[in-house]
Amino acid sequence: MKYDVVIVGGGAAGSVLAGRLAENANTSVLLLEAGPDYPDPADLPDEIKFGNTSFAESPDSEHNWALRGTITEEQGEIHVAQGKVIGGGSSINGQAMQRGLPEDFDSWSAMGNDQWSYDKVLPFFRKSEHDLDIRDDFHGTNGPMPVRRRQSGPWPDIQKAFHAACLEAGHGAVEDTNGPNPAGVGVWPSNNLDGWRMSVAITHLNPMRHRLNLTVRGAVFVRKVLIKDLKAVGVEVESGGEVFNVEADRVVLSAGALKSPHLLMLSGIGPNDQLQQFGIPLVHELPGVGQNLTNHLSAQITFKVKDGLTLFGDTETVHFGLHYTSDGSSEVNDMLLRTTPMVDERPERVPGFRTKYLNGEVSPDRVARISCTLGLPDGSGYVKLASADPSVQPAFNYRYLQHPNDMRRVREGIRKAVGFLESNAYKDVADYRIQPTEEILADDDALDLYIRQTCGTARHVTGTCKMGPDSDPMAVVDQYCSVKGVTGLSVVDASVMPRVTRSGGSHATVVMIGERAVEWIAPA
Repeated sequence: MKYDVVIVGGGAAGSVLAGRLAENANTSVLLLEAGPDYPDPADLPDEIKFGNTSFAESPDSEHNWALRGTITEEQGEIHVAQGKVIGGGSSINGQAMQRGLPEDFDSWSAMGNDQWSYDKVLPFFRKSEHDLDIRDDFHGTNGPMPVRRRQSGPWPDIQKAFHAACLEAGHGAVEDTNGPNPAGVGVWPSNNLDGWRMSVAITHLNPMRHRLNLTVRGAVFVRKVLIKDLKAVGVEVESGGEVFNVEADRVVLSAGALKSPHLLMLSGIGPNDQLQQFGIPLVHELPGVGQNLTNHLSAQITFKVKDGLTLFGDTETVHFGLHYTSDGSSEVNDMLLRTTPMVDERPERVPGFRTKYLNGEVSPDRVARISCTLGLPDGSGYVKLASADPSVQPAFNYRYLQHPNDMRRVREGIRKAVGFLESNAYKDVADYRIQPTEEILADDDALDLYIRQTCGTARHVTGTCKMGPDSDPMAVVDQYCSVKGVTGLSVVDASVMPRVTRSGGSHATVVMIGERAVEWIAPA
C-alpha cells in the first residue's frame, strides 16, 4: 500500500501531526515509531503512565534511546535520555508546558521565517491546549492538551524561600508564565493531570486511532528515506528482523533533533564531507544538516536545608521559576533560576542525585539546589555521523560554554543564586552553602571550571535542521518545513527551530510546531 503521508517518529510533533492529518478522511497517514506502541491506555506501563516517576529516563529503559553525547570537555560523554516510545519525549519528560516567549518567535520571523512570528503561532498554541486555570485571548480552552499550574497544595519551604528571595531582589511576581510578558517569578505550568502524564499519544493520537485512514505501527525502525530524482518516495524500514520499503507521496521526519538529521545524512542529504567519510552516496548537499545544535544547560549551587523543613511537596505543589534578563544582555529574559531538592522528586529506577554529588558530607535528602539555566545560548554544537550503519547512534556534542557570553552569563547567574541564598528569605531555611566554595566564587577562572565540571543539560535539543530563507546557506528546511532541494520531504520537530526558545522548556513549542505544520503537510 502507498500512503499519502508517512511520518517517522511518534513524538511530540509526529503524534500531533498524525492525529490532525487523519481528521481528513481522504488522507491516508502512516505513523512509524521505533519504540513500543500502547494503543490501549490501560496497557501503559507505570513509568509512562504516571508523571511522578523518572524510571523511563534510565539508560536501561526500553522507552529510552539511551544516547551518549558530550556536553563539555571536562565531563566528556554523558547519558542523554530521548523518548523511544509512542509519544516520544512527552511520554518520559517532566511534564513542563512552558511555551517559548513571544520574543523567541518574533526572532524566528526576523531571520526570514515570517510564518513563525508570535502572532502567527499563538493560534496554534491555543489550538493545542485546554488551559484549566486561565481563560483569555492568550490561552486555549478547547484543545486536547490540558495545561495547569499545580498550586493547590502547600508550598515546600525551599519554594517559599525562593519566591521570597526573588521578590526581595526586586523581581516581580507573574501570574502567567505563558502570557505575553513572563518576566518575574511564577508557577511552572504542567500537563500532568491527577498524577497522569498527559502525553501527545493520549491527547492527540488516541482519539483518532479509530479512523480507518490512520495506521500506527510501533517497533518499526526507519533506516533511511528513499529518494528518486530528488523526490522522497518512501522509507526503508526494519521490523521483526525484516527489512522492507514503504511507499508514500510525502515523507515527514519527526524523529527529534538528534535522529532527524541522522536520518537525513543516512539518506544522502547533508554535508558532503561526512557522507564521503562513511561511503554514503550524495543525494543532495545541505551543509547545515546536524549543525546549530542548541539546548539548555543548567549550573547550580547546593545548600544544606535546616532540619525539619520541607524540600518536597505533593502532586499539587507549586514549582516556581524566575525569568530574568542578564546584565548587559540585548535579549530580554535570557536566563532562568529555579530551586529543587538534590534528590529527584520523581523516583528513579537507579536512585541517584541530579547535581553530580555536590552534597559534601551532608545527607543528600537534606540538600537542595538553586539552578541557573542559560535560556538563550549564543554557542551551539553539532550532530555528526559515526557510521553508515543506521543502528549506530550519531555522534553529538553540545559544546557548552565555549562562547564567552554564555560563560559570562552563567557565571553571573551562579553569583545571583548565591545572593539569593544569602538573603533574608533563606535565613530560616538554609543552614549553609555547600558548593561552590568561597574560594571558587572569588576567582572567575575557578568558577568557570566548576561550572564546566558540574553543569547538566536538559532534553530540549533543537536547531539541527533549522528553517531559513534561501539566503541562509546553513538552512535545511524552508519556513514551511520542506527540505530544501528535495520534494516530498519535510522535517517537523524541534530540529527546525532556528534558535532554542528561552523558556527553559521545549515541549509546548514542539506541540505547537506539529499543529502549525498541518496545513503545509496535508495533501492539496
